[in-house]
Amino acid sequence: MLVKIGIIEDDEALREGLSMAFGLEGYDTVSAGTFREGEMLLKSGGMDAVVLDCNLPGGSGFDLVKKLRETSDLPVLMLTARTSELDEVKGLELGVDDFMSKPFSLAVLQARVRKMLKKREESAVLVSGDITVDLSRGVACKAGAKLELSGTELRLLAYFLEHPGRLLTKRQLLERIWDEEGNYVDENTLAVTIRRLRVKVETDPGHPERIRTVHGQGYRWQEMDR
Repeated sequence: MLVKIGIIEDDEALREGLSMAFGLEGYDTVSAGTFREGEMLLKSGGMDAVVLDCNLPGGSGFDLVKKLRETSDLPVLMLTARTSELDEVKGLELGVDDFMSKPFSLAVLQARVRKMLKKREESAVLVSGDITVDLSRGVACKAGAKLELSGTELRLLAYFLEHPGRLLTKRQLLERIWDEEGNYVDENTLAVTIRRLRVKVETDPGHPERIRTVHGQGYRWQEMDR
C-alpha cells in the first residue's frame, strides 16, 4: 500500500514541485491550494503525513492544525515564509511535528518527512477497547489474543481504528484499502471483507457493535469499553 503525502500549499509551482519530488520517491500525493481545500483534504483522511503552509488563501495553517488535532495525530510538517520563533512555538504547541522556513532545501524537507513517517510507523499501536493493532509488526489482538487476519482485513481494521466514530464512506474505504494497489474491486468485495472482519472482532457478528453500518453511506467504528 502506497504511503500518501498531503501537500497544502498556495504556491502552485511549489505545490507541483513537491508533488513531483515525493512521487519520484515512490509516494502517492494529494494536494490543496487554499484553506477550504485543505480543510476538505484533511477531512477526507487517508494520508500518512502532511506538508502544510502556514499562510493560505482564506485562512491560517495554524487553524487547520488546531482542527486536525481534535481528531487525529497525523504527522504535520509546517512551512512558513516567516522566520519568527513565535510562529514556530505556536505551531509546536498546537501539535505540529516539524517546522521549516522558506526557502528550504528540498532534500532536507524530504528527509524530515521520512523521519516523521518512520517515527509514526515505529510507535504506531492503535487501541480501541480490547482491540489493538500494532502497525509495525502487522499484528492485531482482541483481549490479548492474536487475531488471524488477512492483509486486507488488517489494513481495514487499522483504518477504522485510526478514525473512531467517524463515518467512512464506501468510496473512501475502497480507495484507501484496495485502489492504491491498483486492484479494481466493487462494493460487494467491501461488504464481504466487512462481514469476515466482524466475525473476528465482534462478540455477536449478527448484531455488530463495533463496525456499524450507516445505511446507504458506509461504516463507522464504534469505540467500546474494555
